[in-house]
Amino acid sequence: MHLFFRKTVILGFIAAALAAAGCSRAASFSNGEYELDRPLVLPETTASRKKIVALGDSLTAGFGLAENESYPYLLQQKLKAEGYEYEVINAGVSGDTSLGGLERADWVLSQPNAEILILELGANDLLRGMPVDRMKSNLAGIIEKAKAKNMKILLCGMLAPPSMGSDYETNYRNAFPDLADEYNVAFLPFLLDGVAMKKELNQADGIHPNAEGTRLMMENIYAELKPLLTK
Repeated sequence: MHLFFRKTVILGFIAAALAAAGCSRAASFSNGEYELDRPLVLPETTASRKKIVALGDSLTAGFGLAENESYPYLLQQKLKAEGYEYEVINAGVSGDTSLGGLERADWVLSQPNAEILILELGANDLLRGMPVDRMKSNLAGIIEKAKAKNMKILLCGMLAPPSMGSDYETNYRNAFPDLADEYNVAFLPFLLDGVAMKKELNQADGIHPNAEGTRLMMENIYAELKPLLTK
């Protein structure tokens, strides 16, 4: 009963978030495409250091936050404190979809000594009602590109609300673990576990985590990422 209630609450949160997001993004939709909130500019990196590439959307980019509050920055600090010598690359673009991620994957994954990919995409596919098979194919393409470079991969999952229809909700929810199983990659079932539906952990839009929520989101990621790390 507890698990059922928890899932229902989370799905309710996503339904409300989608409705709010649809309103907030209407003004940025033109000519059949969404304008991204900001362009991706990769920071200068140290070629000799091992890299973790965080490829994602606004949850990775740190929408509404200072740079030092984004999860890639917090992850960098966490790794340093734990004695890991990795450089975390924030390759997040607000508003990005799985297709956008696939289109820029070759460039993003070309970082010298890129060893690990954290793949966090799919929420905007849901918002735009993209067919699940198409999203799944795009994510598979990104995973295959990373595997071709012998990178380890952490795939972050998301949930769809019942308002999308039971078939879509089920197919969307299952797409992420199916990919993780098919490609034998590490998997985080729900990125916002412990953050969703908690007003004190989210920004005013009710969608994006605030600084404290992002810190908890980073801890979710770190728990699944740690087995992939080497010293």
